[in-house]
Amino acid sequence: MARRKNSGFTMIELLVVMAIMATLLALVSPRYFRSLEISKEVALKQDLSVMREVITQFHADKGRYPASLDELVQQRYLKAIPIDPVTGSGATWLATSPPDVPTGGLYDIRSGAEGNTSEGIPYGGL
Repeated sequence: MARRKNSGFTMIELLVVMAIMATLLALVSPRYFRSLEISKEVALKQDLSVMREVITQFHADKGRYPASLDELVQQRYLKAIPIDPVTGSGATWLATSPPDVPTGGLYDIRSGAEGNTSEGIPYGGL
């Protein structure tokens, strides 16, 4: 009886390897997507902190609040309007007017994203 010399893998060996890979992916992927969510939340908090600090600096320098985020960019307090990491757009920021100034202005900034953070806080409440 002559033996064939096979240099490839059998179908069973390939299926076992694929099953192991699928199991590892099933274990790792939820952690990966959760870390992506958390990184977006951290970026959002940092963007809000920077923009609020810039609004405070503008008010201290000019004695008034900026009319919009565009004015902060024009006056070079910001390089560009940041993109909301949750919504993926720079147009979803929500401006709050100062309570004691009738002419308005940009007193505070919030995210226009729907939903809650991983801690249960609404994105607009950060």
